[in-house]
Amino acid sequence: MEFTDQLVPLLTLIALEVILGIDNIIFISILADKLPEAQRPKLRLWGIGMATVMRLGLLAAVAWIISLDKTLFTVLDNAISGKDLILLLGGIFLLYKATKEIYHKTEAVETGPTAGAAATFGAMLGQVLLLDLVFSVDSIITAVGMVSEVWVMYTAVIVTVIIMLVAAKPISNFISEHPSFKVLALCFLLIIGMSLVAEGLDFKIPKGYIYFSMAFSFLVDVIQMKTVKKKTA
Repeated sequence: MEFTDQLVPLLTLIALEVILGIDNIIFISILADKLPEAQRPKLRLWGIGMATVMRLGLLAAVAWIISLDKTLFTVLDNAISGKDLILLLGGIFLLYKATKEIYHKTEAVETGPTAGAAATFGAMLGQVLLLDLVFSVDSIITAVGMVSEVWVMYTAVIVTVIIMLVAAKPISNFISEHPSFKVLALCFLLIIGMSLVAEGLDFKIPKGYIYFSMAFSFLVDVIQMKTVKKKTA
C-alpha cells in the first residue's frame, strides 16, 4: 500500500528530473561540439557521471540541502540564502554562456570547428562541473520539496541518470546535425538561466509555463524543418 501511495509522486519526480537532465545534456552537447570528435563522448560521459555523483552525494546530505534555505544576508529587503546564491550564480553563468554561444553562431565569422576558441577538454569539463552543481542542487531541492521518502528520491535520480545515459548521444547528434535546433537549444538555456536567476531572487515562475513554451517552440521548429525539407525535395 505504501509503495502505491508513493507511485504517483515517484513518477512525477522522475518526469521533472528527466526535464532537468535534458537541460543538462543540451549544455554538455553544445560544449562538446567545441572539442575534437574523439573527445565528445568522453565529455558527455564525464558530465553525466559527475552529475550522478553530485545528485547522490547531495541526497546523502539532505540536512545540508535543507540548511541552504537559511538567510545569509539581505539585499533591498530580499533575503538571500545559500540556495539562492547558488541559483543566482548558476543562472548568470548560464545566461552568459548561452548569449556568448548565440553570438558566435549568428554574428561571429567561423573559420573552423572550434571557431577561434582554444577549447580544451579540461576547460569544457570545468564548465560542465559548474553547471552540474547548479542543476544538481536544483534537482535535489525539487525532490526534497516533493517527497519525504528518501528511497523515492534515490529511485528517481537513478532512473533519470539511466535515461540521460541512453538519451545523451541521440540528443547530442541531433543538435549537432541541425544548426537551427542548436540555436533553439541555446535559447532554451537562456530561459532556464533566467528562471534560475528569478528563483534565486524568490520570484517563482511556474515551471509548467517554461517547459510548455519550450515544447511549443520545439514543435514549431520541427514543423518548419519538415516544411523546408518538403519544398527542397
